[in-house]
Amino acid sequence: MTSSKKFRATVQEAAAVLHRGGLVAFPTETVYGLGADAENPAAVARIFAAKGRPADHPLIVHMAHSDPLGRWSRDIPPAAFRLAQRYWPGPLTVILRRACRLPDMVTGGQDTVGLRVPDHPLALALLEVFGGGIAAPSANLFGQISPTTAAHVREELGDAVDILLNGGPCRVGIESTILDLSGQQPRLLRPGAITIAEIEAVLEQPVASPENNAPRAPGMLRSHYAPRTPLYLVPTGHLKAEICRRLRQGQRIGVLAMSATQLPESCLRHHMPPHPTGWARELYAQLRALDQQGLDGLLIEAPPSGADWQAVSDRLTRAASAHTASRF
Repeated sequence: MTSSKKFRATVQEAAAVLHRGGLVAFPTETVYGLGADAENPAAVARIFAAKGRPADHPLIVHMAHSDPLGRWSRDIPPAAFRLAQRYWPGPLTVILRRACRLPDMVTGGQDTVGLRVPDHPLALALLEVFGGGIAAPSANLFGQISPTTAAHVREELGDAVDILLNGGPCRVGIESTILDLSGQQPRLLRPGAITIAEIEAVLEQPVASPENNAPRAPGMLRSHYAPRTPLYLVPTGHLKAEICRRLRQGQRIGVLAMSATQLPESCLRHHMPPHPTGWARELYAQLRALDQQGLDGLLIEAPPSGADWQAVSDRLTRAASAHTASRF
């Protein structure tokens, strides 16, 4: 059997699972998703049960590239079409007024829905063969580190998934940018690989920050993306001293850093790339690897300030918020 035949057969099997109300874990360019038929409330309920996800936390609906926006949303502003033309398939989710066909469970009871077209050949093929929308959060337990390989999904969700599509490591590595287009002005709800500056250049208007009455969206909780091991963000100038202090106390420490500072040999450390795209691609996999070592703490060099680092900083800040505050 040729690889193309295997690819088609795998995709057709996964689509059949979705039609039967099953759960499919599948790769996207951002992270692996845990998907169900977006129009099947019983199937969507299985996502919440498998993840331990709060019922009021909405899901993103993944749609085929050939799908019209009007199939899943209404009152669509011109900005949505401009952004879809520029960034889909890609790591951008837009929040729009929902279509009536979507069950409340998908949207967390809101009148809005998050939509995106993922940029991965397996995901795109699955969506075309399935012929419907796939509601899918990240394929991990709620609030914990998102999966960027099939092995991550298998380790965390196991038999809760009916079929797992292995598409290799995710090339972006962090979740999509979420932009709210349901109000009078575009608002950034979650930073991602597509930056505010890039969106503003397409729309030729400013993008605002979230308001208190902004729609609920994935990844907006104060604590999220968290390892079990306590994680602390440490400024570059304090990193070596903080590592040494903890080592003197007998702690076993893991470190993610990109600075050239010479670090003690007795800590588990990984040198991170000097640019935000590299950090994003490696971040979750490295956190997972360190989290399995039974360490007392993870010390993460705080990334630089600036718009290019906003998404990485957002994920690290939320991951650190799951534990007691560090000295810094």
